[in-house]
Amino acid sequence: MNPKYRPYYPRWHRKLVPIFWWLRKRSYAAFMCRELTSIFVAYSAIMLVLLVLAMDRGDAAYGQMMDFLAIPVVVVAHVIVLLIVLFHTITWLNLAPMAIVVKLGDRKVPPAAILIGHYAAWLVSTVVVAWLLLWR
Repeated sequence: MNPKYRPYYPRWHRKLVPIFWWLRKRSYAAFMCRELTSIFVAYSAIMLVLLVLAMDRGDAAYGQMMDFLAIPVVVVAHVIVLLIVLFHTITWLNLAPMAIVVKLGDRKVPPAAILIGHYAAWLVSTVVVAWLLLWR
């Protein structure tokens, strides 16, 4: 008897799924676009680390980095990255009320309050960072 053969073993039918299956429904496409924006968030983090490393290496390395970042094509690319990261941040914050359930006693905090709290924390942290960078 053949060792690979098993009596009554069904052969599974696997439907072929196209690579762009997520484009058929708007909610899936929005989810995938938000997930793909994580690449730009990672790029922003890497650029921040490279800037800190350039500052650590001294004025010459920092000047070279700033000269590179001042090239018009790089400025335009970073404006686009900023818009994509803002889209990522807004969609991430909008997911917070679905992921966080806060209970006070026997009552749930409304999702709108959680959303407002997240946006308020974002605004406060932005103001603090801007104050540290611009007015100090």
